[in-house]
Amino acid sequence: MRRFIIKAAALAFACGAGFTAVQAAEPMKIGFVYLGPVGDTGWTYQNDLGRKEMEAKLGGKVQVRAVPNVNAGPDAERVIRELSNDGSKLVFAVSFGFMQPAMKVAADNPEKFYSTASGYLTAPNVGGYNAKWHEGGYLAGIVAARTTKSKVLGFVGALPVPDVVWDLNAFTLGARSVDPKIQVRTVFVNSWYDPTREREAALTLINAGADVVTHFTDTPAVVTAAEERGVASISFHSDMRKYAPKHYLTGITHHWGDYYTQVAQQVMAGTWKGQLYFGGLKEGTIQMAPFGPSVPKAVQELMLAKQKDIVSGKLKVFAGPIKDQHGVVRVAAGASYPDADLGKMDWFVEGVVGGPTH
Repeated sequence: MRRFIIKAAALAFACGAGFTAVQAAEPMKIGFVYLGPVGDTGWTYQNDLGRKEMEAKLGGKVQVRAVPNVNAGPDAERVIRELSNDGSKLVFAVSFGFMQPAMKVAADNPEKFYSTASGYLTAPNVGGYNAKWHEGGYLAGIVAARTTKSKVLGFVGALPVPDVVWDLNAFTLGARSVDPKIQVRTVFVNSWYDPTREREAALTLINAGADVVTHFTDTPAVVTAAEERGVASISFHSDMRKYAPKHYLTGITHHWGDYYTQVAQQVMAGTWKGQLYFGGLKEGTIQMAPFGPSVPKAVQELMLAKQKDIVSGKLKVFAGPIKDQHGVVRVAAGASYPDADLGKMDWFVEGVVGGPTH
C-alpha cells in the first residue's frame, strides 16, 4: 500500500509538472483596438502592418486579436474590457480617444498591460506611444516648397488637435526655410475619416491657388483629388503613390512593428512598465515614402541631406526664432520648442492661413 501511494504521488507530480509545462508554452494573448477599418492605407492600416510584423517576429509566442471600427468612449471601454476578460495580457488601444477607457480598464486589471496611441497618461501598467510627425512634416515642406510655382501650399487637417497642429507647423517651417514668402492654406474637416469632406477640402484649396497639397487625414482622398486636377501631392500615414502615379511627390509614413514587438517581449519577460514612447526618423518610426517620378534629383538630395541633419540632431525642427500667425514670438532665438510640450501646441506658425485662431 505504501508503494502504491508513493507511485500515485509521483504520477500526480509528473502530471502536474507536465500541465505546468503546457501552460507555460501557451502563447500570450494580445489585443488591438482600432478606431476605423483596416483598408489599404491610413492610420489603422499602418498600425495593422505593425501588428503583422510583430506576429511574424514572435510567431507562436503570441496569439493576437484585432477589433476594428470601435468608437471612442463607452464602446472602446467595452471592447478593451472584453479583450482583457478573454485573456489578453496586453492590449494596444490604437487611438487617442481610447486613452481614458484604457485607464479605467487598467485600474481594474493591475496584472495586465495597456498602451494607447497618442496617449500621455501612464500608470504602472499603462503606457502610451506617439510619433515625431514634425520631423517628416518639415521634410515634406521642403519638397513642397521646391515644387510650388504659386507659392501657395494646401493642408487638409482632420482636427485642430496638437498632433495635427505640430505637423502643420513643421510642414510650414520646412517650406518657409526654402522660401519665406510661401503660404500654407489650411482647411480642417473635423473628422479623422471622411473621404467626401477630405476631397472637398482639397478641391477648395486647389481652387484657392494651392499647387501642392498634403494632409493629416486617414484616406487617400486628398491625393486622388490632386491627381485628377494635375496638382502635386504629399501623402500622410501611408505611401500612396498608386493613387497619384503622375504627380505624387513623397509621403510621411509611420511604422510600429519594432515598438509592438519590443513591448510584447518585455511584457512576456515581466520587465515592461508604464512609459511613453516617442519615435521619429532616428528610430525608424517615421519614414519618408519613395519619391514620385516628377521630383528632381536636386530636390531629393536636399531632402535627404536635411533628413540626416535631423537624425544627427544638427537640425531641430522647432528651433527659434519662431513667430505665430499673429506675429507673437513663441520660440525665442537660440531656444527650441521642447518635445515634451508638443502635446500642448495649440497655435499656428507664421505662414499658416486659415484654421481656428487662438
